[in-house]
Amino acid sequence: MFHPDIENGFLGNVSIVGMIIAEIILVLFSWFFIFYSVKAFLEARSKEFAILLHLGMEKKQLSKLIFLETLLIGTVSIVAGILFGYAFSRFFFMIVREILMLEELPLYLSWEPFVLTITVYLSAFILISLFSVRFTPEKNLIDLFKGYSEINGTSGYSIRRAIIGLVCIATGYTLALLTSRMTMYSFGVAIIILITIGTYLFFSDTTHFILEKIKSNKHLYWKKYRMLSVAEQSMILKSNSKMFFVVTMVTALAFLCVGLLATLSSYTSQYDKMNPLGLIYKGHTDNPYEYEHITSIMRELEHKGLSYHMASFEVKKQTSSFTQYEVEVFSESDINSLLFSYGYPFVRLDPGEGMFIPYSEESIQKLSNLTVETTLIENDVDITVNKVYPKLIFPSSIISLNSIIISDEDFERLIVPYKAAPNVEPGYHLFTFDIPQWFETTDVGLAISSRVSHEYLKDHYSLPYYFENAGLNYSFILSTYSLFTLVGLLVAAVFLLAAGSFIYFKLYTSLELEKKKFEVLKRMGLTDIELKKIVNAYLVPQFFIPLGVALLHSLFAFVALQNLLKHLANISIVKELILAFVFLVIIEVIYFYLIRWRYITHVRD
Repeated sequence: MFHPDIENGFLGNVSIVGMIIAEIILVLFSWFFIFYSVKAFLEARSKEFAILLHLGMEKKQLSKLIFLETLLIGTVSIVAGILFGYAFSRFFFMIVREILMLEELPLYLSWEPFVLTITVYLSAFILISLFSVRFTPEKNLIDLFKGYSEINGTSGYSIRRAIIGLVCIATGYTLALLTSRMTMYSFGVAIIILITIGTYLFFSDTTHFILEKIKSNKHLYWKKYRMLSVAEQSMILKSNSKMFFVVTMVTALAFLCVGLLATLSSYTSQYDKMNPLGLIYKGHTDNPYEYEHITSIMRELEHKGLSYHMASFEVKKQTSSFTQYEVEVFSESDINSLLFSYGYPFVRLDPGEGMFIPYSEESIQKLSNLTVETTLIENDVDITVNKVYPKLIFPSSIISLNSIIISDEDFERLIVPYKAAPNVEPGYHLFTFDIPQWFETTDVGLAISSRVSHEYLKDHYSLPYYFENAGLNYSFILSTYSLFTLVGLLVAAVFLLAAGSFIYFKLYTSLELEKKKFEVLKRMGLTDIELKKIVNAYLVPQFFIPLGVALLHSLFAFVALQNLLKHLANISIVKELILAFVFLVIIEVIYFYLIRWRYITHVRD
């Protein structure tokens, strides 16, 4: 964030803001992660505390010991983290340079990152050290000697809450399926609230209700190792429902981060299909800047040595008798001038015939089966529109959703202007520049683009013209995507590692008790293969129930996003999301086997 090439170049303030947001997320979550891990380790050391107290240590002395230990570990970890971080910073800068598409990102030395890191994390460990004193178990010595797992009481469940949890989740999913452009904000808030409440109740009550139903079925419950594993899971879920809720929501956040990256990747990869033109200039019929601007754009293109084909259009607005709304009318010859540049088939229309101009790939299929008999009311011109041009000609942001092509003969008959004129523009002039290397036009027409951008920030757009530079827009989109890729991967990595670590911490706190259980089973003749089966039955639900629920939450979230994107940008994110989710699931499976290996090793010891 403090690197001069990032701070003074690239996207400027945009990149700095993005990195600050990511930094805040990572810092807050890492604080919570440290807080949770300290709590888990203190719970695992209950016997040690019992021995110290039994030998005469006072409560204040024990609190001081915990404070000093936590602060010492924090200080060492900060120093070690900074040393390792700076040692690998060159490699990290190489990755960042590729992601952000910079020509170079040299290694630099500055005091600011070190001071920021030390301040943030030293203050975190001091605060956590003070709070960790409160985690010292306030229990009898005999309870401390038994260990945390035995004294951690279980809570009951409510059938009513169990059903409410399922209803909340189902309602949230239904709203996600019904989300549209109009209901995006209201439904979005409601979905987050419903899913959060539903997920909490699912782990606190619904899972217990399901397990009790399984226990009541002897054919399911009384079979081989199932009784042992189901009874064990019932106790674990009851005592750790809050932890499973946190793991699920954190995993869902990781999925959402990577899923959003996949969505942006899909948008950038399909941008050229949605924007077939390099430059577009659109202005009122009496626009006084038209000649100056078009001449300037052509001069800049020629100066850069870019080949282009310019097509000019006179677009007239009329009232359709079929809809009683405005329709934008293009002439056959104007359209063919642009189609010649594309290399597309020409339009051939007889007088009285019309053709729909598609506004998206999806609309081509929709309009191909539509026949409209209409009259252009102002000039009493009858038109039959029964076909659509089979390819996308203009970006959807340029033309109206109700645009047609008519023959040159019929177009010349449109003498009477649109009835809403002069309050509404009766038409416009359109200039399109088909440029094969449109991604090299980032600095063409910058003065016009800047004026248009500033005008959009005002309450009312008053310019008599509009200009769109696909190359410039794409450079911003690609740069933003690159920034989100860097930020998203960092955040997702932290979330995924933390989600698995939360479960590992809980396993760690109950490790001594589990060793005793497995020791008893070994004396009863438990083989090594049977040990692995029981461990699988013990660990799989703890890992993959939260993962499955998080995956389901994310799936419906992206179904809602896909519905929105279909209307806004007409892009599909299904392929990218499937690849992203498969990748995340593979990472979680690998992480599961690593923790399973460590757990079996501890139990055998």
